[in-house]
Amino acid sequence: MDQYSIALIPGDGIGVDVVREGKKVLDTVSELHGGISFSYKEFDWSCEYYAKHGRMMPEDGLDQLKDFDSIFLGAVGYPGVPDHVSLWGLLLPIRRQFEQYINLRPVKLLNGIQSPLAGKTSKDLDFIVIRENNEGEYSNIGGRIYEGTDADMAIQNSVFTRKGVERVLRYAFDLAQKQGKRKHVTAATKSNGINHTMPFWDEYVKKINQEYPDVTSNIVHIDALAAFFVSKPETMDIVVASNLFGDILTDLGAAIVGGLGIAPSANINPDKKYPSMFEPVHGSAPDIAGKGIANPLASIWCTSMMLDHLGHPESAKAIIDVMEEVIQEKIVTPDLGGNATTEQVGDKICEKLKMHLG
Repeated sequence: MDQYSIALIPGDGIGVDVVREGKKVLDTVSELHGGISFSYKEFDWSCEYYAKHGRMMPEDGLDQLKDFDSIFLGAVGYPGVPDHVSLWGLLLPIRRQFEQYINLRPVKLLNGIQSPLAGKTSKDLDFIVIRENNEGEYSNIGGRIYEGTDADMAIQNSVFTRKGVERVLRYAFDLAQKQGKRKHVTAATKSNGINHTMPFWDEYVKKINQEYPDVTSNIVHIDALAAFFVSKPETMDIVVASNLFGDILTDLGAAIVGGLGIAPSANINPDKKYPSMFEPVHGSAPDIAGKGIANPLASIWCTSMMLDHLGHPESAKAIIDVMEEVIQEKIVTPDLGGNATTEQVGDKICEKLKMHLG
């Protein structure tokens, strides 16, 4: 029996609704598999926690999380708490202290969903974006000076290290070699305008590619690459990008396959020295929280990614197959044109899993 401990952080708004459905799917897989067991501990860390305690999590929060096998996060954010407070107080410390330097986002059009890109099908839209998750443009180095005067100034420094760049690129090339449809890596850059960090990045793309002679690569300026996501997404296989560029590209990727409501993500510590964290990338949407209309598919897709990371690819694939069946049968929430509730979608996926895995 493979036993896994999961830290649940439902967070704010609809995070509570969708994590509940994701947990339901994990429990169903455990029941049907017979060789997987999950134990859970729920943490109430959220913007509501911040309102009570002045911080997003306790001072020893990371110590409380470090021994879990995985972290399952719902959503963070609520009116009245600035985004930089909620993110830098919870999500980003987890990513950095646990060395979750890989942010993995599939860009996959599920059967039954129509892409806003005319004529594009599930065969055209099926690739992976790997975003560097610990450094790059999202460093915490910089500051403000002369506030309130005519000389008011803000400085934010980007940080690109050899270690940080090499490890994310090596992960991308390794994934292309093992799972890529065309064994090809596309690397985002802006070396024509950012004249220090981006040529550094490009140099290491070429260097790491030499370790994988059976994998091809190209380096594309971010503005052109964003256009190619729309005009010729079928040419993509494995895309790798710095923290900022990857952040932008992955939201664009979600938009072309149906929106953030079905977009999962994984913050991966490849060495498994620390737990990895799985989170839907939609916001907390407090205006619809508790109304039963939040789309749980992104959260449920996260459970598939979690199972794959833990070494159970068959169960992971079964969840995706069942999601597509449910979508094709129009058992979906209002954002996808259906009238099912959050709970009904989760229940139907569990019911179909019993047919697939039972």
